[in-house]
Amino acid sequence: MSQSRLSVALEEGLVAVPDDGALSVIRPAPGFDPGALPRGRVRIVQTFRPWFDAWAQAGWDVSDEVAPAALAVVCLPRSKALARGLIAGAQAPVVVVDGQKTDGADALWREARAALADQPVSAVTRGHGRLFVLRADARLAGWALPGPTRGADGLFTQAGIFAESGPDQGTALLVQALPARLPARMADYGAGNGALAQAVLAREGVVSIDLIEAEKLALDCARLGIADPRAQFLWADATRHDPRAPYDGIVMNPPFHVGRAGDPDIGRAIIAAARRALTPMGQLWLVANRHLPYEADLRAGFRDVVELGGTTTYKIFHAARPKR
Repeated sequence: MSQSRLSVALEEGLVAVPDDGALSVIRPAPGFDPGALPRGRVRIVQTFRPWFDAWAQAGWDVSDEVAPAALAVVCLPRSKALARGLIAGAQAPVVVVDGQKTDGADALWREARAALADQPVSAVTRGHGRLFVLRADARLAGWALPGPTRGADGLFTQAGIFAESGPDQGTALLVQALPARLPARMADYGAGNGALAQAVLAREGVVSIDLIEAEKLALDCARLGIADPRAQFLWADATRHDPRAPYDGIVMNPPFHVGRAGDPDIGRAIIAAARRALTPMGQLWLVANRHLPYEADLRAGFRDVVELGGTTTYKIFHAARPKR
């Protein structure tokens, strides 16, 4: 097996492990190689629930919040703004940045060298990616995350969440397609910042809605934007068993990406989880990109399936009476 960039950096002395203190590894995917970092001192920081759970199940110390450390390793996310924010907020005197070129590792390395012209920025290139080492510097303060910001719709967004730049067109189409009256006990699987839940709460008949979202950053935004006491917020993987089920109705705009990799099986798994979580007469409303092959899953899992329309980019479905 080839060595990871972090293993090479540790072996070649580009990264020195402090003698004491915590060692943060921030937002690593499952399977990331922590190299020779002493496991007993490593704290995994992860806000994406499936990956949080994977590290915890593997026996690592895991937290959803960054805390002061002697050394921090930042694994680059897809969002450039979030990546910069994680580097600026790593709370460590030495920050190791590791990521693929497709996640902007080279661009961030160039930005760091320009911002810290008098500071050596050592690097390792390997496996179509780059690792580089920074010392904490006030000149990177401009990279800090500004925190959630409120949009014209009253909802909050922040870097690193779905539709971080504003309302999603697919979600907006599903909102328009929802009937004026909805079932009493609702859930939103993959709730994001709460755009669908906000629309559900505006319909007649709704007694409660559970917002189930895997990315804690998005769920934090939803909590800020939705003050309705009928809403409950669950930081959870929607593909797994929901202890608060069954529901009379579920809405969803299921994700199909983890990082930059597209994977329709994520959406299929969420559809299957929704089928299991619905009552015998339960209903599902779903929007998806038109190229995603969800029709077969819907027809295999529900007795009644109707396409409600859409655009050349999106399709909307209503499915009812889940099969057991």
